[in-house]
Amino acid sequence: MPAATTPPAAGRRTLAVLVLIPVVAALALAVFAWPAARIAPRDLPIGVAGPAAAADAVERQLGRHEGAFEIHRYEDAEAARTAIGDRDVYGAVVVTPRGTELLTASAGSPVVAGLLREAVAAQAPAGTPVPVTDVVATPAGDPRGAVLGASLLPLAIVGAATGAVTVLLGLTGARAVATLAGASTLAGLVGTALADNWLGALAGDWWAEAGVLGLTVLAIGSAFAGLATLLGKPGFGLAAVLTILLGNAFSGMSSAPELLPTGVGALGQWLPPGAGGSALRSVSAFDGAAAGGPLLVLSLWAVAGLTATAFGARRRAEAAPATEPAPVPVG
Repeated sequence: MPAATTPPAAGRRTLAVLVLIPVVAALALAVFAWPAARIAPRDLPIGVAGPAAAADAVERQLGRHEGAFEIHRYEDAEAARTAIGDRDVYGAVVVTPRGTELLTASAGSPVVAGLLREAVAAQAPAGTPVPVTDVVATPAGDPRGAVLGASLLPLAIVGAATGAVTVLLGLTGARAVATLAGASTLAGLVGTALADNWLGALAGDWWAEAGVLGLTVLAIGSAFAGLATLLGKPGFGLAAVLTILLGNAFSGMSSAPELLPTGVGALGQWLPPGAGGSALRSVSAFDGAAAGGPLLVLSLWAVAGLTATAFGARRRAEAAPATEPAPVPVG
């Protein structure tokens, strides 16, 4: 009996897998590791408040870190606090007759709060302590912001699973849209119950948090379903790159978008995980301040994905007969 041989096609597939897996692994590691290895302030918005002469001196000192800070001037500490609460700046240096004080918002980014403490302390005269006031602190259940930072990947996976299952089950049109919307709503409710009620990692309006979580899952899920409906299997790959790979790596949730390499943080805010994370920070700790932009981004992704899901399959079905070969006449 002749020895079994591997068909050429199977051999090519095996070789393709052996080549593709290391390339994908290297790409994923590079995408996640490169921004983390290049964390540094880049036009990080911070405030300076106090008498003009003293504030000018502080601004000049901060300006020595070329390109690191985007300085906003305020008349007094109260104005600076308001700006921090509105998410216009991450913190502020306030000069008073008693000395220099630092205002931070660890809920906006614990990493940035720590960076500002180090930068201001380094500029203070030796032996002179700089009082620090955390204007918007992280919730007691998540003092380091770790839970919030780690929440994006599970959301992306849930969204991806929702979109993929919707397509693989053959759901189309209004039924697919209803499935995506319903599953995303439930995911938002369950996620908020876990993160807010159980872990205490969120401290804002419960329903607003649930809405943001649900909309984030919907944006990701509809992106998967819409791209797969339009492009077939390659659509799953494209959606995974945008929402899971680049979306999470460029979100800035573990630090801040302004700490990532130039352009990377901005791109991340146009992808669902980054926009969802920013919106969740806003509704959880800042009473919804600066949530409008991220919510608009999430809504655009959701609408585009749902539209593609609802009408893409119909268009492909209508176009299919035109590409089929004409029947061969019999006889």
